[in-house]
Amino acid sequence: MTTEPRFDAPADPDAGLIETTLDSRTAYDGHFLTVKHDTVRLPDGKSATREFIVHPGAVMVIPLFDDGRVLVERQYRYPMGRVMTEFPAGKLDAGEDPQVCAHRELREETGYSARELVHLTRVHPVISYSTEFIELYLARGLSAGERRLDEGEFLDLEIVRPEDLMAAVRRGEITDVKTIIGAFWLEKFLSGQWAGI
Repeated sequence: MTTEPRFDAPADPDAGLIETTLDSRTAYDGHFLTVKHDTVRLPDGKSATREFIVHPGAVMVIPLFDDGRVLVERQYRYPMGRVMTEFPAGKLDAGEDPQVCAHRELREETGYSARELVHLTRVHPVISYSTEFIELYLARGLSAGERRLDEGEFLDLEIVRPEDLMAAVRRGEITDVKTIIGAFWLEKFLSGQWAGI
């Protein structure tokens, strides 16, 4: 049985989903984040409000040693009220190239420099209330150096095997979403199933 092609499909399949901004105001403008309160027109013509955070974007780096182990950080995260295990990361400065930021954050937080950065992917960690995106990189050819932590920044470094990292994810000990995504990317990358983009 053959099916005739359909020509009545809309030119833009997303057209019935788009919300249009009617009014936008800044509820809070801080040093790091801006909180917006917008009024939008819904696809059915009704209006609704949207509150969200404008974030400048960030990078995360997976430092991979020649022996296959990786470097992670342990840092107290105030909103969570506990020490979290995560890969090195940091926010982009205005107009900063993400690769430049990745090199900078790696050096500042860990002291290591990388001969090569492989771009893995871009993730949007909280799409319902933030514009934040994170560029994920794998760092290879690491050379040790001196850390240059920001004032008021305190963190410990640990070198772990990827399988131990994945076990900690599986046990629910690592809950930071960017680090979990990075761990899965690392596993796929090391197995040769996925490559950087």
